[in-house]
Amino acid sequence: MSVFETSLADRAAAQPARRAVVLKSSEFRKGREKSWRELETLIGRIDRSGIRALAGDELERLPLLYRSALSSLSVARSIALDRNLRLYLENLSFRAFLAVYGPRESILESIGEFLLRGFPRAVRKVGWHLLVAFLALMVGVAAGYALTVSEEAWFGAFVPSGLAGDRGPSSTREELLHNEIFQPWPGFAKSFALFASFLFSHNTMVGIFCFALGVAGGVPTLMLLAYQGLTLGAFVALHANRGLTVEILGWLSIHGVTEILAILLCGAAGLVVAERILFPERRSRLESIAAGGQGAAPIAIGAMLLFLVAGILEGGFRQLVPDTDMRFAIGGATALMWFAYFVFCAREPRR
Repeated sequence: MSVFETSLADRAAAQPARRAVVLKSSEFRKGREKSWRELETLIGRIDRSGIRALAGDELERLPLLYRSALSSLSVARSIALDRNLRLYLENLSFRAFLAVYGPRESILESIGEFLLRGFPRAVRKVGWHLLVAFLALMVGVAAGYALTVSEEAWFGAFVPSGLAGDRGPSSTREELLHNEIFQPWPGFAKSFALFASFLFSHNTMVGIFCFALGVAGGVPTLMLLAYQGLTLGAFVALHANRGLTVEILGWLSIHGVTEILAILLCGAAGLVVAERILFPERRSRLESIAAGGQGAAPIAIGAMLLFLVAGILEGGFRQLVPDTDMRFAIGGATALMWFAYFVFCAREPRR
């Protein structure tokens, strides 16, 4: 037999097998395609309107149809049905999995749940960590103030040039009053697009470092908090030497309450991680770090939102309030608002 005749014989033998596969695939679809279409219809309604679009009996059928589709996919893979059918079943099963086991809340609902419940509850669990972070910051403030009041040369050592700007030991009272504390509003573009974004990025970086350095046992976190206190103390001392203590505190109060609180929250989150590393209790250190991270991460994420608020207040609205008493009033109202939010929001009633 020639090679050509052999090739024709092979093709003739392959044709019945192909027909058998086609017939098998069509027979496979006949008894199951109705349930697939029903499942696809339910998933489409969920995609458009959410899980609430389904009636009670449809909710009961959804997991049954999902398991039926998985069973069909398993059979289709085992008997090697055509590729298009397998791809269809894989896509249908994946969409059904998301419909059955996926989150029931939208993105906006998840954000609302975090802000109204998750964030304040997480903060209330780290009371003593927050206290330790506050003490570390206050130690830095006291040291920076005491050193700079007596010798203003310390100002350059404690305050980075990017934050100091044109301020320094050579600044006069009038320069600080007119070019800083009561400086006219520079306009929307410069306030929000430039200054507020710079402040947010700088403060966020500080907060991330406070949180991340907790893996080193918490000592670097406390040192960074103390350094932030040194900067703040030196800044206040420079103005105090020129009789501007009340004015600079009012100037700082508008954004400082929110900004300092955010830094303290990041420090507290870092101390939570440090505690898990130093005192893992009965878990392995890796498991303990994972558990601590789950509790600390919401605090750090929420602190980033506070940095955003502080950046908008400092860069955009602070210079719009030229009165010191009004600045103190806004700062006090901000402090009361955050206190009420973290203490009372989502608090469960005592039984």
